[in-house]
Amino acid sequence: MKTALVFGSSGLVGQQLVQQLIQNNSYQKIKLFVRKKPNIQNPKIEIIETKFDNLEILSPEIKADDCFFCIGTTKKNSPDKTEYQKVELDLPKKIANLSKQNDIQTFIFISSGYANSKSSGDYLKFKGLVEEELISLKFNNLGILRPSFLVGNRKEKRIGEKIGITIFKILSPLMVGPLKRMKPIYVKTVASAMIKIAQLELRQTIFESDEIVKLNEN
Repeated sequence: MKTALVFGSSGLVGQQLVQQLIQNNSYQKIKLFVRKKPNIQNPKIEIIETKFDNLEILSPEIKADDCFFCIGTTKKNSPDKTEYQKVELDLPKKIANLSKQNDIQTFIFISSGYANSKSSGDYLKFKGLVEEELISLKFNNLGILRPSFLVGNRKEKRIGEKIGITIFKILSPLMVGPLKRMKPIYVKTVASAMIKIAQLELRQTIFESDEIVKLNEN
């Protein structure tokens, strides 16, 4: 029986991931690292409240078989560039390094389609830089997922994204070949793929959005 760490359990993907981990018989303990205690009760769940400002203190708690990282923010929620970089770049890199130091074998990370460390935009650039750091750490089992537009019930309203998803849904049947990776993807599909990658230890590191869908078809 395995122990899982989840960073980002209150987010769109994270909430679905936790529900699927609870239902998965391979996991006996699920440790959630959160800023605010969630309203969730299950014997498998252990809550670790933290402000993420002194991560070295967390090190004794960062011990498990699998670590799932799906923390993310937006420029709207983190308009300060320093804070934005802390969440999108510094935090995942630090958690990954602590995981490696504590001999965690599997690390699963939610990145983004078209992540690139050379990108001019901070979002794709930071995702790309984190990917490079993860690869350099040489985890026994590493999964980097690059989902397209995420479809699910968001707490916050993102009008522009909602319009974009609607348009892409309409155009979805026309998206073939390289365009497949741009199709909207359901959060439950992403969460399921994260667990499958952790369990199967596939010989693949980066999963584009269409490959995430294929994982759930096999």
